[in-house]
Amino acid sequence: MKLKKSIQLLMIISILMLAAPALADASKVDSGDTAWVLGSAALVMIMTPALGLFYGGMVRKKNALSTIMFSFAILALISVQWVLFGFSLAFGPDVHGMIGSLAWLGLNGVGQTPGAYAPTIPALAYMIFQAMFAIITVALISGAFVDRIKFSAFMVFSLLWATLVYDPIAHWVWGAGGWLHNLGALDFAGGTVVHISSGVSALAIAFVIGARKGYGKHPMEPHNIPMVILGAALLWFGWFGFNGGSAVASNGLATSAFVVTNTAAAAAALMWIFLSWYHKRPSVLGAATGGVVGLVAITPASGFVTPLAAIVIGAVASVISYYAMLFRSKQSVDDSLDVWACHGLGGTWGAIATGIFATLAVNAAGANGLSYGNPQQVVIQLTAVATVWIYSFVMTVILAKIIDAAIGLRVSDEEESIGLDISQHAEKAYS
Repeated sequence: MKLKKSIQLLMIISILMLAAPALADASKVDSGDTAWVLGSAALVMIMTPALGLFYGGMVRKKNALSTIMFSFAILALISVQWVLFGFSLAFGPDVHGMIGSLAWLGLNGVGQTPGAYAPTIPALAYMIFQAMFAIITVALISGAFVDRIKFSAFMVFSLLWATLVYDPIAHWVWGAGGWLHNLGALDFAGGTVVHISSGVSALAIAFVIGARKGYGKHPMEPHNIPMVILGAALLWFGWFGFNGGSAVASNGLATSAFVVTNTAAAAAALMWIFLSWYHKRPSVLGAATGGVVGLVAITPASGFVTPLAAIVIGAVASVISYYAMLFRSKQSVDDSLDVWACHGLGGTWGAIATGIFATLAVNAAGANGLSYGNPQQVVIQLTAVATVWIYSFVMTVILAKIIDAAIGLRVSDEEESIGLDISQHAEKAYS
């Protein structure tokens, strides 16, 4: 009897030992981390239609639907591109520090177990979280050419830009083996990858496509500021997933990123209110714009800085963007919704500020910045900023000129006068 029980015990122990590797693998997926990252992906997703509202309210009513459509169409287009090959190019096995290989084409090998980038969540969770970043980055550029671009040209440009500009930059900064990543560039949630790339590209395509008819001669006032405020509020809300989710874990770092995100946005909104008040009246549109600018600037720094630093980053971002808008408005280039001033310059300041205010006390996996005795980090950040500026601008000009030569970027004068809602979509935002 004792022998029988001993044999049964040995069998149970053997089964447990055989099952141990599988149990260990399963235990690597943390349910709390996974829930937070999936929830953050959903928050970032809502930012793209929110951007449509934010931009849509700032254009004339004859172009409201077409402007919102830019964001909604990008949500569909880049979601498919990312699954087919975008994720592999951005995060796939490294090729000489410049691009990911196509080993993960069609998400081959990207499944329900953890991958190389996040040890406690499924690789698919990380993939879909990053998909939302790619989507909104492309959508941000649309503010530069509202009122005048062909929808067909917009779709071709967006697909090519995501593949040839966004995906390589994402790999340089975030990809395992990316050369800027290896250099030590800090970008927690996308100051260089998302905001500099989109903001500088917006300026580039604005040069190529030319100004709107009547620009500088006729008023082009926002047709629905309450819509802008709603879009800005939803962007602020979604940004907690944008920055907090970039910790790819439900932990103290995610909490810190959440707090500094809100703090920087609040400081920037206040500063913009004061600036507009100083020059004329406290602007409602300005308050919304300031909040977004603060969110842009804190994005690269959100996982590396303290709340007090976030106040400085947000406030200074508003000053930079406010006066950049005034400067740009006096020039011939028509970046219609000031994507360059808000995202290009806001992201630039945020990336540099990361090199100034980053501290290992917030994130041991980061680095100390200038304020904590490491001036070299500022040099590294400036290198990343300059690289992304040059690459984004040059590639966007090339793509825009090729598309313009092939199918034309602009609608006809008549279609522009009628408005893109009717001429491109045969629909009206308002009856």
